[in-house]
Amino acid sequence: MTLASAQSGTATARLRALFDQDTLRPTAPSDDDGAVAGRGTVDGTQVIAFAATTRMGEAGCRLVVDTIDAAIRERLPVVGLWDCGGGAARLAGDVATLDAVGQVLAAVVRASGRVPQLSVVLGPAAYGPALTDIVIMSDAGAEADAARPGVAHVRAGDDAAALATARELAVLLGRQGRLRVDDVAEADLGALLPPRHLAYDVRPLIERLLDAPGVELHAGWAPNVVTTLGRFGGRTVGVVANNPLRLGGCLDVAAAEKAARFVRTCDALGVPLVVLADVPGYLPGPGREPGDVVLRGAKLLHAFAEAVVPRVTLVTRRAYGGAYIAMNSRSLGATAVLAWPDAEIAVMGAAAAVDALHRERLAAAPHEEREQLRARLIEEQAAVTGVDRALKLGMVDAVIRPELTRGRIAAALADAPAARGAHGNIPL
Repeated sequence: MTLASAQSGTATARLRALFDQDTLRPTAPSDDDGAVAGRGTVDGTQVIAFAATTRMGEAGCRLVVDTIDAAIRERLPVVGLWDCGGGAARLAGDVATLDAVGQVLAAVVRASGRVPQLSVVLGPAAYGPALTDIVIMSDAGAEADAARPGVAHVRAGDDAAALATARELAVLLGRQGRLRVDDVAEADLGALLPPRHLAYDVRPLIERLLDAPGVELHAGWAPNVVTTLGRFGGRTVGVVANNPLRLGGCLDVAAAEKAARFVRTCDALGVPLVVLADVPGYLPGPGREPGDVVLRGAKLLHAFAEAVVPRVTLVTRRAYGGAYIAMNSRSLGATAVLAWPDAEIAVMGAAAAVDALHRERLAAAPHEEREQLRARLIEEQAAVTGVDRALKLGMVDAVIRPELTRGRIAAALADAPAARGAHGNIPL
């Protein structure tokens, strides 16, 4: 057996593992040029896929381009299994292959925002996967670049786990389903939060909100914000949530970019958004200029303001300052903003406001009375920063009890007209 035929056999075996048993139908005879392609079902969902190997040349590149274009025509998800170094193994021999690889990259961009594109990186790969919507990387085939923040959306322990994740995401994005409000059972989500002064991991809250645990993207990058795809009331949704367990839930440069890319992905693919806001503000981060968080944090503002998919925000505890605006506020066009009764929406927290506004008064008070005065001023300030004023101003649509959250979010999403952003999904 030649090296080329061995690689072709491995690629075909990987395609078979991606699809439901006995459903793979090759879309072109093997040309022994480093790529195979086919179509079939993934949990009953029609999917088109290709596998590219290190020997991919001009004909192999053409097969990949034709596969992507077929997915566009038929509005089907396309999954790429990459183990090819971007075609670099063939570039030294013939400059024509360089042009062919460029055509592959152009096809990926052509499909961006039109059909879901998933990449499973099982070995060396370059720009192709980075241009797609979601990159799943097998640790068995991952190179040094995989460790860089933001490169892989999902890290899998081995090839089999990577393909299993691709199957799950292909179904979530390829068969998004319809929201069934009557099937949304309530749960006391408020019971998952500790007292106000304690940090908590938002992931259990996301899991209880969704019908079942979803797929978290970029779990190891910017963990102060969590981005998850899953089902809610039977319909695929994207969840963006501040995570107070990390950096207090603040938005920093990485978190803003991570969330912005996720919002644009969901908008481009017609996936409604649920936003869980518990954010004390923006954080420039060590070694960064304040201007960095302004410039790059603006990406999240732009992403939400541009989005047209239904998108509902729930303020669970606090939303302060510019970070309140950035987390899908009413001013950015949120479909609805809901809040729990004890939530706060303000320029800053009550304690910080008192320290800033009443510094001289507190300094002038007798030492033994200072803490009592500060506590009273904080209580007075809290009456201003509470959710009631935001409700009166129309910044919040409704204050809801935590145990009624799932139903209210479902109703808000169901009442909104379906929409989908008319833009591609450029990497941010």
